[in-house]
Amino acid sequence: MAFTHEGWTLYTRDVTLKGGRNQTIYFFSKRTPKSGSPCDKPSNYMVGVNKRTGLPYLKKK
Repeated sequence: MAFTHEGWTLYTRDVTLKGGRNQTIYFFSKRTPKSGSPCDKPSNYMVGVNKRTGLPYLKKK
């Protein structure tokens, strides 16, 4: 089940950094992104909301 917060859906994607290391990133989107898949919220994160823009973000507990 995908995690949603006020109309925003949480997605995940694996990216390769310049040094060659792979890393999983999480991002919120209202639309379906070109790449990435819906996911559940990781257990060690909480959701914050940017006061100026209203965009949600993940923050470590």
